[in-house]
Amino acid sequence: MSAVSSRLPVFPWDKLEPYKATAAAHADGIVDLSVGTPVDPVPELIQKALAAAADSPGYPTVWGTPALRNALTGWVEGRLGAVGVTHANVLPVVGSKELVAWLPTQLGLGPGDRVGYPRLAYPTYEVGARLCGATPVEYDDPTELDPAGLKLLWLNSPSNPTGRVTPKEELARTVAWAREHGVLVFSDECYLELGWEGAEPVSVLHPDVCGGAYDGIVAVHSLSKRSNLAGYRAAFIAGDERVLGALLLIRKHGGMMVPAPVQAATAVALGDDGHVAEQRERYAARRAALRAALEGHGFRIEHSEASLYLWATRDEPCWETVAYLAELGILVAPGDFYGSAGERFVRVAFTATDERVQAAVKRLGG
Repeated sequence: MSAVSSRLPVFPWDKLEPYKATAAAHADGIVDLSVGTPVDPVPELIQKALAAAADSPGYPTVWGTPALRNALTGWVEGRLGAVGVTHANVLPVVGSKELVAWLPTQLGLGPGDRVGYPRLAYPTYEVGARLCGATPVEYDDPTELDPAGLKLLWLNSPSNPTGRVTPKEELARTVAWAREHGVLVFSDECYLELGWEGAEPVSVLHPDVCGGAYDGIVAVHSLSKRSNLAGYRAAFIAGDERVLGALLLIRKHGGMMVPAPVQAATAVALGDDGHVAEQRERYAARRAALRAALEGHGFRIEHSEASLYLWATRDEPCWETVAYLAELGILVAPGDFYGSAGERFVRVAFTATDERVQAAVKRLGG
């Protein structure tokens, strides 16, 4: 155990505790904008689906019920524009973080193999590589990586933390390069339904990106953000049936099963667009209020055209900004949590309640 844990970086969120204490001491309480966790209610139709499936005494299947697989394939075709998607092209997973962290291990990667991910990125891409002993490799442009020994390439659009949307042409170029060099692509698209400005986010499964074929590519999707289901651990992957078939076998042996009530709730959630539109409206209002308040307070916002975050800077070291905002009772995430390239930025989530967002706006002088 010590040999594995010693490969991992220090858990970053522990560093925020002193600043959280400072923010919590504010007379009007803390406004926690550091973690993008949903705070709004789970939509009623999803709660009802979960409750209706509560009497599930038997083991669920790893591959999911036929009803869930129908919902997954229907959503991937209808929402992502993918074509010819079958049950062999989809696989439910126990939340997307679990998938990201353990994917390199399940792919059989180890010492001598390399895993590529964006220079500014969700920390779990690096963690997954380190868990299996592979070498994590950062990139600005994935096609400039040395393909030798590169076994897995993570894409992330819309980006966490920056909110940048990768243009369709850039995705297509990367997929073509990866196929040419035999590199497996996993595209983390968990914020795809949360585009705000500019071009609409596009999946690697769209025919304009992949040419209508899924060899060598897999997309990762989650219901945590779009449906307020972070507590349900409802996610799935879609793409290359050979890759998914191998993962299905491994996950069967490992007992990595999505609970049956969650499978039923997921199928219902993917079949309803109304609650997604309602949640988007809530986030759009919070985003607009926070963005205006931050910019009015002297911050500059970069990218942030999608996702649940504002990538903000005062052109100073990120921890100075964290400390400054903590004195106002506002807690944000330092940019260096996501790589050294973020050391002069902070990530500001707009997932707090309307009341807490307005409290932050007031403190910023809005």
